[in-house]
Amino acid sequence: MDISVVIPLFNEDESIPELYAWIERVMKENGFTYEVIFVNDGSTDNSWKVITELCEKHPEAKGIKFRRNYGKSPALYCGFKEAQGDVVVTMDADLQDSPDEIPEMRRMIVEDGYDLVSGYKQKRYDPISKTLPTKLFNATARKVSGIKNLHDFNCGLKAYRLDVVKNIEVYGEMHRYIPYLAKNAGFDKIGEKVVHHQARKYGSSKFMGLNRFVNGYLDLLTLWFLSTFGKKPMHVFGFLGSIMFFIGFVAAGIMGGHKLYALAVGHPARLITDSPYFYIWLTMMMIGTQLFIAGFLGDLISRTSQNRNEYQIEEEILKK
Repeated sequence: MDISVVIPLFNEDESIPELYAWIERVMKENGFTYEVIFVNDGSTDNSWKVITELCEKHPEAKGIKFRRNYGKSPALYCGFKEAQGDVVVTMDADLQDSPDEIPEMRRMIVEDGYDLVSGYKQKRYDPISKTLPTKLFNATARKVSGIKNLHDFNCGLKAYRLDVVKNIEVYGEMHRYIPYLAKNAGFDKIGEKVVHHQARKYGSSKFMGLNRFVNGYLDLLTLWFLSTFGKKPMHVFGFLGSIMFFIGFVAAGIMGGHKLYALAVGHPARLITDSPYFYIWLTMMMIGTQLFIAGFLGDLISRTSQNRNEYQIEEEILKK
């Protein structure tokens, strides 16, 4: 199979038929074999009914229905799990991403040798309350990830080599950082294509709000830490703990040595416990020990939850 199109969605019943017809036209014009996997992320409208009707009429259409709303990353994870095409394309269901971009993005994967091609919405039809924070967010993501050539990490329109989506784990809200996840997994041939961005035709955006950007930065910090120290947390916690314990131990030793010297030469010396510095050094030694133990335990655990990507799927329409 040439292409799998994975479409996560939440309450987009009006746009689904038009989007599928558009994808179908593009695929037939280019002679691609394909599948379209709709992942219904707990929609409360008629989205699943529309998807079911499409699956009955079109063998290329498939559907996954979550029992409740989990978020975009879980939807992508389950879509990636079912994808079979040599190239996997993701796009949003709101008709702001153009399926006409798919052939060229596939060519960049197949002929130019990219592992991942990310869309770049150079001209956007979003309010400034969304575009300005997005620019700041992307600048930070480029700096932290080291992927200097990407201008739009969060663009929903992306194309991947099948091996990429089968070897990365998208969880929580990490969909914003799939290029970073791919790079950490060893897929570093990452390209970018300027894509057409259309104004929303139906409804309103489901991803507005300040918390979207706050969570984005927190997720980026988490991913940076995991990619840098996730396999060896002892390297950071053990190092910091050792430094703090060493400083506290040496300082306390100097205080003790100073008192012993004073007693030896017959000078009066107050109790060590009368000095506030004693408690500072003692606290440093205790915190250092705790950090060291945290690093040791983190090394043992390495990865905490084995079932973090288990989601309650109510219904599936998957045709092999």
